Amino acid sequence: MIVVMMGVSGCGKTEVGSQLANKLGWKFYDADDYHPHSNKMKMSKGIPLSDQDRHPWLCELHKLIMSDKACGQHVVLACSALKKTYRELLASGPESCRSDRPKQESLNQDIFFIHLQGSRKVISGRIQKRTGHFMPVELLASQFDTLEPPVAPEQFMTVNVEKDVSQILSEILGVLESKIQGHFTQKELD
Repeated sequence: MIVVMMGVSGCGKTEVGSQLANKLGWKFYDADDYHPHSNKMKMSKGIPLSDQDRHPWLCELHKLIMSDKACGQHVVLACSALKKTYRELLASGPESCRSDRPKQESLNQDIFFIHLQGSRKVISGRIQKRTGHFMPVELLASQFDTLEPPVAPEQFMTVNVEKDVSQILSEILGVLESKIQGHFTQKELD
């Protein structure tokens, strides 16, 4: 199973995702570590990434998580995944983005998205306190403008980040417990 912690910069994807992976004993990846240098430089200059900038990065992340999945490894990935097309690319690969391809009714059922949601004020305050990150607070507005929150048939839950991390993890684990059990039961039936 693959869990993607998604949301705008500063919402806590890395902190919550790494702690979740640790509790579950799963692998953890931070998508920021896989951005090419050109993307990081662009963002550090306050220039939002385009879909063309993100496409190769998302393809690389898809290959990474699918490689682990093929080996039976479960993964938590911290990735903004702001648009539905980005989530489709993560779940189904580059073929999912072709305009001549019939749209699927649902994404890969082995991927569950956790949308970490918070107010601009709270998240802006978090970004301003961060040090050593390439994403400036000036780009937060463009992230909120780009954000397409997940909707059915996507497999997801939304969590408000204006709580303590332990509360956020407890809420996520409560939902994931049944998903994980269902995932393994279905695999046994296949």
